[in-house]
Order: sequence, then structure tokens, then C-alpha cells
Amino acid sequence: MTTEQLLQGLKHYRRIARQDLLRAPETPHPDAFRLHAEARRALYVSLEQYASEFGPQDAVDYALEQYRAVPFTTGSAEHEYPETKGRENGLENFFLMVGLDAKLRREARNARPRMKAAAPASPEGVAPQTAQEPLSGEAGKG
Repeated sequence: MTTEQLLQGLKHYRRIARQDLLRAPETPHPDAFRLHAEARRALYVSLEQYASEFGPQDAVDYALEQYRAVPFTTGSAEHEYPETKGRENGLENFFLMVGLDAKLRREARNARPRMKAAAPASPEGVAPQTAQEPLSGEAGKG
């Protein structure tokens, strides 16, 4: 895939995200839908800039690196973690567009951290920040 083809594909995805921004008020969770679309759109802009500067293969490698850093949100409600889910969705769309090998995608997916469950709200009513946890269970050792 040439840089120009890659940029055209990302531009198309960016337009779809823009359309989703416009229809967010019509959804059951407008703020979450908007944040999801904004996260995808920002990701596509970032990938466009990276591809323009470094080329298509480096952009794919950069996207894989980004994907490995996105924590899993499996089991959360549809409207929870919209930015994280938007980045995940945007990266997965990108991988489909470039025809990324399923094995590479699976390996990157398996390297992703798990999202820690949020602790119950404190007496003041403020929930603690959600953190990421490595899959290996080696956190805090060393």
C-alpha cells in the first residue's frame, strides 16, 4: 500500500468519525458516542501525520505499538470508557484497511493490559482513578 492510498483511507475513516460526531445527539448516550467518535478521529489524524512523515510500514508499526497500550474494556457498559473504546475501534479499523496479518493482530491484542475494576466510591463520593495492570501479574515486583 502506498502512502497516498493509506492517507486516502484514513481520510475516509476520519470523515465517518466526523459524521458520527454530528449524529451523537441522537444516540442513547450522546456524550459517550461523541467521545468515541472524537477519539477515533484524533487517532486517524495522528496516523495520517505519522504515515506522511515515515511511510506506510512505519505507520502500521506505530499503530501496533498504540494498540498494545490500549487496555481491555471487556465487560464494561457500552457507554463506559468511550475514549479507550474509540481508540481500540479506530486501530482495529486501520488494521482492516491495511490488511494486517491476523497473527500479528492477535499477538498485539494478547499484549494489551487489562483494565482494573474501579473501587467503590469513597465516602466523599469520588471514585478513585482507574489504573492499568500488566497481564503477567508481575506488577509491583522487583
